[in-house]
Amino acid sequence: MNNDSQQIKYIQQLKQRYLQSAKNKEALLQLVSETEIAEQVYNSNAIENSTLSLEDTEKILLQIDLDRFINERELFEAKNLARVVEYINNKANQQRISIETILLLHKMLLSNIRDDVAGRFRKDHEWVRVANHIAPNPKDVNELVKHALIEYHVRDDWTMVKRIANFHLQFEHIHPFVDGNGRIGRVINNYLLIRDGYVPINIKFIDRTLYYKAFQEFDNSGKTKIMEQIVNRALLNSYHKRLAYLEGKNIIKLSEYAKTANTSHSNILNKANRQTIEAFMEKGVWKIGI
Repeated sequence: MNNDSQQIKYIQQLKQRYLQSAKNKEALLQLVSETEIAEQVYNSNAIENSTLSLEDTEKILLQIDLDRFINERELFEAKNLARVVEYINNKANQQRISIETILLLHKMLLSNIRDDVAGRFRKDHEWVRVANHIAPNPKDVNELVKHALIEYHVRDDWTMVKRIANFHLQFEHIHPFVDGNGRIGRVINNYLLIRDGYVPINIKFIDRTLYYKAFQEFDNSGKTKIMEQIVNRALLNSYHKRLAYLEGKNIIKLSEYAKTANTSHSNILNKANRQTIEAFMEKGVWKIGI
């Protein structure tokens, strides 16, 4: 069995464990989802160069005054993205994603930030450039996004990880909006995952360099390997976290676990980064359920 096959099998095993453990634990799952909204918002905004820290983001969402000045855009970016994340957590199971859904999410995201472009694709002469990539002609955007959605749904010969990675790379390559493409692309990942019975993922700011390399790889060669690696690790991290709570494990810091396992912290940390142990990152701290 090759490494890819082992990863596919392992994810399916985790999925089955999760579905079994989640029975009659809706309240706990709701708490887990609610407590990680700030993390998702912080990481996604940080990837787009927001200056807000995780603590800042948590305070904004809890309506606690910050002890420093932040501009209005960053304030709305945090509040709006949190609304979008919560909406997806509640609605993804109810309807299949569509162009109309994507436009609604974008309208929610850019409300009070860029109302002139919120809820619509690029049009007329609204060309955009991302690094050295010039996005497709605005007149082609609608059909390109539609085609990417169709490919996502029909490629049942691909693994879920590859389908998500491929769609995300295509979506960002199209860059259908004037503003907010990265944030919308990452929440669409979770809409698709939840809709297909998986758990949401959190692409973290600390992985930003690798994340950008994934786009470079796709633009240069059409390959999706790096993004698959990112999605796979994020999915494992999300399952490991939820299972630790659902199965009632004792959750400790990975540094403490290293002592009990009689091994070096660096060795355990390396395994956690590769997700070869059931560790997960929560609020920037590696933890594990034992």
